[in-house]
Amino acid sequence: MTPPEGQTGTDAAETRLVRLLNEGNREAFGVLFGRYQAALYRFALRMSGSPAVADDVVQDVFLDLIRGKHGYRPELGPLRPFLYGMARNLVRQSMKDVAEEPGEDGRAGDGADPLAGLNRAELTGRVREGVLSLPVHYREAIVLCDLEEMSYEQASQALGCAVGTVRSRLSRGREMLLGKLREVRCMI
Repeated sequence: MTPPEGQTGTDAAETRLVRLLNEGNREAFGVLFGRYQAALYRFALRMSGSPAVADDVVQDVFLDLIRGKHGYRPELGPLRPFLYGMARNLVRQSMKDVAEEPGEDGRAGDGADPLAGLNRAELTGRVREGVLSLPVHYREAIVLCDLEEMSYEQASQALGCAVGTVRSRLSRGREMLLGKLREVRCMI
């Protein structure tokens, strides 16, 4: 059986899972949760810098999906960018209400070379701080395209803007991030 026009096999399978989820199928929920929970958590953490916010965002995305609150419609695009769009809106909403916390996990590396591990952890922390300091619209483009490895098309669907806008935000965001990292390097 071939998927409907414009859908890949994965898109069609996910459309079916969402339909089953809306009918109360717990297994469909488990599959979708297993498929997207970690990625949505990473996205929310990278956007907010707060593990608590990331947990809440993931929970709210899946609760809203279960309730059909945002009305996923497969003819408008794949599920992945739709879920990221929901997460994006929830992160933005939470950032208005919650002070940002550092998202550092405190790990210094693999233990082989403690100094190298500390340097890597310090660099990672500085990049994370640099990303968090970017204006939200640039941060979103960098997190989706560079860190979550979405295509420009998927990011544009998640952000609700044109592909060209994603490209320009990504370019400008990278430029700003590089400038921030150079500033830090000069201070050392």
